[in-house]
Amino acid sequence: MRITMEELDPCFLLGTRTCLSGPILTRSGQSWFEPGRWGRGVEMEMELDAETQLKNVMCQLSDPEGTHLGPPMYLPQNAGPQQLQQIVNKLLNNEEKLPYAFYISDQELVVPLETYLEKKKVSVEKALSIVYQPQAVFRIRSVNRCSATIAGHGEAVLSVSFSPDGKHLASGSGDTTVRFWDLNTQTPLFTCTGHKNWVLCIAWSPDGKHLASGSKAGELQTWDPLTGKPSGNPLVGHRKWITGISWEPVHLNSPCRRFVSSSKDGDARIWDISLRRCIVLSGHTLTVTCVKWGGDGVIYTGSQDCTIKVWETSQGKLIRELKGHGHWVNSLALSTEYVLRTGAYDHTGKEYSSPDEMKKVALERYKKMIGNSPERLVSGSDDFTMFLWEPSVSKHPKTRMTGHQQLVNHVYFSPDGQWVASASFDKSVKLWNGVTGNFVAAFRGHVSPVYQISWSADSRLLLSGSKDSTLKVWDIRTKKLKQDLPGHADEVFADEVDLMMPCGNIGPMFLFVSDFGFYFWIQKVFAVDWSPDGEKVASGGKDQVLKLWMG
Repeated sequence: MRITMEELDPCFLLGTRTCLSGPILTRSGQSWFEPGRWGRGVEMEMELDAETQLKNVMCQLSDPEGTHLGPPMYLPQNAGPQQLQQIVNKLLNNEEKLPYAFYISDQELVVPLETYLEKKKVSVEKALSIVYQPQAVFRIRSVNRCSATIAGHGEAVLSVSFSPDGKHLASGSGDTTVRFWDLNTQTPLFTCTGHKNWVLCIAWSPDGKHLASGSKAGELQTWDPLTGKPSGNPLVGHRKWITGISWEPVHLNSPCRRFVSSSKDGDARIWDISLRRCIVLSGHTLTVTCVKWGGDGVIYTGSQDCTIKVWETSQGKLIRELKGHGHWVNSLALSTEYVLRTGAYDHTGKEYSSPDEMKKVALERYKKMIGNSPERLVSGSDDFTMFLWEPSVSKHPKTRMTGHQQLVNHVYFSPDGQWVASASFDKSVKLWNGVTGNFVAAFRGHVSPVYQISWSADSRLLLSGSKDSTLKVWDIRTKKLKQDLPGHADEVFADEVDLMMPCGNIGPMFLFVSDFGFYFWIQKVFAVDWSPDGEKVASGGKDQVLKLWMG
């Protein structure tokens, strides 16, 4: 192989000439990067002798999707993450040097290759596969203290959600109200009345102009965050309580005007808040527990009938059905969920002057997120399993993910789409590879069922909320507990429950069965959300207060 190195400075690429023990060579034994032996536009070839070969490791760099970055190459054994970052940036011709993490068999490489090979006793007879994974250019600090405990709601806080830009916060409660909160003064801003029963779920439009809320009575309402006033009359059509809300992505339609809701009545409905009309998605035979509006324009619904259905959105026709689960589907998550939620907003805090500008930027962010890969979907079920799907490619699951010992209550992709986290009644949080579905790690520390999880914007930290009244922050790199955040008041009235069934993906709502009938049980904690800008965490629970956490 002949390789021309135009304007390549090896000292810049690999640090000082003394940092590496030998040349970087291609598999055929020809020199690729060899410190001190080239300048501008030099073509070099060198036969690899046996002594040099022993000092190097043949490696194959690949992206998370498995696409190779050039041919296999010999790297010096003392090369570590820093040198690999420089190599990848150079090979990708990145004008702005980007941070990367490197993984071997789903384990992050944090030491030189030589140390890793000795510790893991890895054979070097064939090329060592190293996956490079882009990292966020910003870093989120772990939350470690409660900055405010805000009273206001008269009943349990059932849902909390930050706006796409992270500057506003809303909550829904068992007191039938929606509240907006001033994050600067950490006080109540607006109290929105009009619902007839518990507010089970809320969702911001990706452009931040609307908040939709759904109640146990089955009606939906949209609110103006600037005034706290309803945007119109309640949207009525569902016959039973609302289990989920998802807005149409802003890169598909700006300004945002459509969202989809799912319900206990077995239907999902697409609502147009301008025309005040809806399209009914009918086909499930039991409760629709969760709903997601995908970035490619289709809607996904999960149900207690054990199926996931895919719908087109102009007429509400069924496109395909995804089967595989043996029990209720409790939760759905998309690999693009973070960019769909935040639209055009990112960590820079930039504001936009028009809907068209917002749509353009949101589309650029979405395209950058998916690259050349299909949008992925993960589902969690009462059958203790999860499935990883690529619905646009196949109706069959890509991977069946097993390991939980009780029902999977919540699943969530990391913002970069590279990880999947799952929360279970088995008291654990598990981490999975978001591309392959392979198991990576289990986070144990909660002493009661884990109900909800939320990611930091840089995908480096994971937050979990549990019946044990604590929040825990987990470090993805070390796979260890980063911070324990106790604080919400406990409750005891559900301790005698023998059988509990999730009532859909509606946050902190569960139904339990006793000899005297059916009752609702409110989780001790939690509605939890990590702001898209990474600055704050909000949590709510049975103690009726909203807590804000900061780093």
